[in-house]
Amino acid sequence: MSSTLLIVVLIVVLLAVLPAWPYSAGWGYYPSGILGLILLIVIILALLGRL
Repeated sequence: MSSTLLIVVLIVVLLAVLPAWPYSAGWGYYPSGILGLILLIVIILALLGRL
């Protein structure tokens, strides 16, 4: 249950850091890339049953 909640929270945060606003367009995709990597690791750990 907690791993599902963690995955949903990470997906929402990943969507929130996409560079959609003018002030964040200069950041590029670095913030969402880092959170995407964290999300991928969490999903893999959840599938392996280690989370």
